[in-house]
Amino acid sequence: MAKKIFIVEDDANLLYSLQAKLRIEGFEIEIDEGANKQEIMKKIQKASPNYILLDLVLPQIDGFEIIKLIKADESLKNVPIFIFSNLSDNDSKARSMELGAEQFFIKSEFSVDESVTKIKNIIVNKNKI
Repeated sequence: MAKKIFIVEDDANLLYSLQAKLRIEGFEIEIDEGANKQEIMKKIQKASPNYILLDLVLPQIDGFEIIKLIKADESLKNVPIFIFSNLSDNDSKARSMELGAEQFFIKSEFSVDESVTKIKNIIVNKNKI
């Protein structure tokens, strides 16, 4: 069965590029453009993903709040969260990790192809453990 990744990203071009590339790599993808925290959480709960790829800067809520909500949800608290953000300061990275994120990617450091390769490698290596 394909691993399911839920992507929360408000940049439509990036969102659909990641979705397409990850599907090509064999992942099942669910998406949300990050407008409303209740909708985001409902969709994530319904999707029951294996992994979450989360932007921190969203239109109406910051990703830190979404991390807190995910980690407070009994059915989602163990789902690994990969942060994919333009925030490059050490405080944002440290805060994300303290809240429970597993990986932190700075968007400007990688192309979509490189990001997908990194995500795939992390997932594949995690499944070997």
